[in-house]
Amino acid sequence: MLFGNTFVYLLLVISTFCFSQEKPKARLKLFVDCSCEKSYIRQEIKFVNHVRDQAQANIQLFIYDIANGSGGRTYKLDFTGLDDYADIITNHDYETNANMTADEIRIGLVKSIKKGLLKYLILSELVDSIDYEISNAGLAKQQDIDFADPWNNWIFEVYGEAELNKESSRKEFEYELGFESDRVTEKWRIRTDLQMNQANSEFIREDETFTSERFRYFAAGSIVRSLSDHWSTGVFAGLRHDTFTNLDFRYYFNPAIEYNIFPYKEVLRREVVFAYRVGFFHSDYIEPTIFNKMREGIFNHSLDVQVRYRQPWGNVYTRLRASTFLDDFEKNRLQLFGRFSVRLIKGLSVRFSGNFEIIRDQINLPAGDASIEDVLLQQKQIATDFELGFSVGLSYTFGSAFNNIINTRL
Repeated sequence: MLFGNTFVYLLLVISTFCFSQEKPKARLKLFVDCSCEKSYIRQEIKFVNHVRDQAQANIQLFIYDIANGSGGRTYKLDFTGLDDYADIITNHDYETNANMTADEIRIGLVKSIKKGLLKYLILSELVDSIDYEISNAGLAKQQDIDFADPWNNWIFEVYGEAELNKESSRKEFEYELGFESDRVTEKWRIRTDLQMNQANSEFIREDETFTSERFRYFAAGSIVRSLSDHWSTGVFAGLRHDTFTNLDFRYYFNPAIEYNIFPYKEVLRREVVFAYRVGFFHSDYIEPTIFNKMREGIFNHSLDVQVRYRQPWGNVYTRLRASTFLDDFEKNRLQLFGRFSVRLIKGLSVRFSGNFEIIRDQINLPAGDASIEDVLLQQKQIATDFELGFSVGLSYTFGSAFNNIINTRL
């Protein structure tokens, strides 16, 4: 049995056998592009030829995924037929939750892929080899299921981590504890995030030992309301203590509004988002700052623009964020990040990524010069005017285009 038990597909099979008089089309050649276990897909779906380049395929499958309200991910499967299967397009959604194991997720994903291939199979040369079965087991039980959610769409997570690294001249120990909650509906998203982090370091240099401790505690929360297919608004607030950034205590409050050029239902494939925030934060410092402040309150605002395209030809993601203080526009920050990958020709792909940041708002820096302990152990934030990073990658694959064999030996 190749396929799941759904009545819709049975009707499709029957109608195709009854009304289609076309000659069976060529054997299926499938190209899959996803962030998933492709080897497992090849292993479980053996009735097609899996090809490594989309130019060789007569069926292209692009799988996009994004986090959903249950703590899992929603996968969107887009099938596009080519050559003999031109103009045959199929779309499927597959949803997971936080309680599913990795094995359960990949089994369900393969099942969804098989369902999506059914349209193509019944028109292919494998049509006479199709065997299907419809099971009514459990239908009566399903009718009696109470679909009320006792958790009312709330998801909770408690986590902890400890790490120890040791060398002859260096020793580091760090732990982190946290709690997250998330409630997602069509109209609302409510989030809270609590975290405690401590990092201890020791560095030995010429019989002299340098030690440091870094503490970070924070609590953050947000309430976001969907206004339409394009607009949403929300409120963000939080508290923070961070010895690395010289913060004894900070609290902030930021209302925000967001506009997406495309409807939110298309977010898996494309989005162009503009988000504006305006708010207030108050800081108490551990040491006097470079402006001789021990505490201050500041109004600020920011504009955030994000562009994301996930298409058969490649992926594009860019984010530009500009922020300033309302009482002093010379204290500002500009952040630009971009990631771009594209298939140029058969087998040839190129990837670029980079980030650039202009920093003019480090009002929290402690006065005085950084000590050798601060530099060696990264105990305190160091003054800087900018940050820059760039990477480029190129890959070219050639050789056999057809290989369905899975071999994981050594």
